[in-house]
Amino acid sequence: MAEGLITRGTTNVNRLRRCDRWIATWPGLRRVGRADVVDLGFGARAITTLELATRLGKVRDDVHVWGIEIDPERVATANRELAAVRPPVTNVSFSHGGFEIPEPRDRDPVVIRAFNVLRQYDVSEVDGAWATMLERLHPDGVLVDGTCDELGRVSTWLALTPTGPQSLSLSLRLTDLESPLIAAERLPKALIHRNVPGEGVHAFLLALDEAWRMNASLSTFGPVQRWQAAVAHVAATGWPLIGGRSRWRLGEVTVAWHAVA
Repeated sequence: MAEGLITRGTTNVNRLRRCDRWIATWPGLRRVGRADVVDLGFGARAITTLELATRLGKVRDDVHVWGIEIDPERVATANRELAAVRPPVTNVSFSHGGFEIPEPRDRDPVVIRAFNVLRQYDVSEVDGAWATMLERLHPDGVLVDGTCDELGRVSTWLALTPTGPQSLSLSLRLTDLESPLIAAERLPKALIHRNVPGEGVHAFLLALDEAWRMNASLSTFGPVQRWQAAVAHVAATGWPLIGGRSRWRLGEVTVAWHAVA
């Protein structure tokens, strides 16, 4: 029996692009013998699964993306959309399932992307869902538990390996960004209720917002320069950031899990 609840199914073209380009850098994706990727809870349309396959296909041409949905009607719709794609797409499959990840059979996926899935659950259910999904993950794999707004301009995600959570990433559209605190309303379920004084994630967001305001004068040179300076300041004050300026230029910042857990 499929494990989980039916989500709202909301999706949009390019909604998950920020997370997809991060997934494309995951080292295990290049190391494994066979690159099986799962898009769990893809929603009412096939589009974000097809986009994921296209983006990861640039990393290796043998990647196969399995779209898994707990709603059989959405699976049927996705298969119809897949059949209509020209030229035909052969590295994407859609099937019915939930956290137990029934596909791919007898193979451990190197990536499981579960975006905007756990947000509707009670926080007490998160650890159990993680454990179920991690049982299916390749030893070199990553489980991405994320949340974003409807257009994908504000996106956050947790990266988990078989040993547990590793990092929190924020990715923001910088063009019209007023404050990094906008990420607070889109934090993953495991952290959104922890965004209160005394908690690590709250302190991290405040530090990022303070650095953003401190570097307001750099807006003259553009929001990317201001963001890079803000993130560099956060790193200099001791926050354990992962990744360098090549990621910061994308409006992205990743912090080690132990700092925000």
